[in-house]
Amino acid sequence: MKAKNLSEQRKHFPSLVRTVNGSTVAYFDGPAGSQMPRQVIDAISSYYATSNANTHGLFLTSRETDSMIEETREAVACFVGAPHGRTISFGGNMTTLNFSLSKAIERSLQEGDEILITQLDHEANRAPWLALREKGIVVREILLKHDGTLDYEDARRKITERTRLVAMGLASNALGTVNDVELIREWTHKVGSWLLVDAVHFAPHFSMDVTSLDVDFLVCSAYKFYGPHVGILYCRDGLLDQLETDRLRTQDPRAPHRIETGTLNHAAIAGVKGAIEYLAGLGIGKNLRAKLVSAMNVIHGHEGELGHRIHSGLRRINGLTVYGPPYGKALRAPTISFTMNTLPAGQVCDELAKKGIFAWDGHFYAIRAVEILGLRAKGGLTRVGVLLYNTSDEVERLLEGVKEIAKRR
Repeated sequence: MKAKNLSEQRKHFPSLVRTVNGSTVAYFDGPAGSQMPRQVIDAISSYYATSNANTHGLFLTSRETDSMIEETREAVACFVGAPHGRTISFGGNMTTLNFSLSKAIERSLQEGDEILITQLDHEANRAPWLALREKGIVVREILLKHDGTLDYEDARRKITERTRLVAMGLASNALGTVNDVELIREWTHKVGSWLLVDAVHFAPHFSMDVTSLDVDFLVCSAYKFYGPHVGILYCRDGLLDQLETDRLRTQDPRAPHRIETGTLNHAAIAGVKGAIEYLAGLGIGKNLRAKLVSAMNVIHGHEGELGHRIHSGLRRINGLTVYGPPYGKALRAPTISFTMNTLPAGQVCDELAKKGIFAWDGHFYAIRAVEILGLRAKGGLTRVGVLLYNTSDEVERLLEGVKEIAKRR
């Protein structure tokens, strides 16, 4: 399938037919969560209609639930490039899983050990680690440069023999920056440190391969790649079994169940499987992994073209400042943030919403990055993002809408 044929996929997304003030909605709010295709909605409703039961029973619907969860683990393993489903755990959301993981990792640390986070990250990959300062753990930050990229010289200096964990994002949900995880992995290997990556914003746009990246932990959220609200945690094979997690004595103590507290959202997990199968259907290949890699390459091409057009188009509008790295020099997520000199971000989004163009304003939980850029007191950023269902016509509507607002102010 060629990228131009992705427009045919719009018919699978029921929400795309909504209108506002006579205009069809253009969803540029994808960085905060994607719309859902019918295949995923059907997977969720089908589970409730046919197999709604708790796990580990000796009857049909319970066994079907067990099978579905294990099949979803295997599907997610293919999606992230993991060796098998036993490396995949589920939770209510990425933030909750990361807090649970931080408490487990804390028990393996000693006072004075160091953790390194970044100034670019979403708070979900900062707050769980910052909380460990109360336990005597030293938490340092990799500095953010004003061009929207991390200061890797600063990172190199701060990764030392005392470093036990580096927690960083693969891609920024605020600025679209894709971080050089391979370089950080090289340095963490030298000191024997674990590496955790937040792939929440990376997963919808690029093919992932935890084996190639050689990360110890990866977290992401299915609702960013066309699925429901389910948090996903990958742990390197055998690593989760070494961590002392919070759990009931009745909980299976083995990975991947070891960190899964309470009853999971089974219907939503069925939806995760549906989302991965939907994505695989966009690609070609002899197995699920090959189809997913193929599909994500097609999606990346389509989104990259539209994202580039938005980025270059916004830069040509007088009175706007566009943030984050440029297109062309390095890999970049199709997420573009800007400020308008004469209007706060919230009012820009309100004006766009009246035209049926949905965008976000504020800090998007990447509050430290917005502070570093000096924008928090000014209302933060206006953010737009592209997903597979966005079109060239929508991009033109967005650019014309922003241009009209800028002229009137």
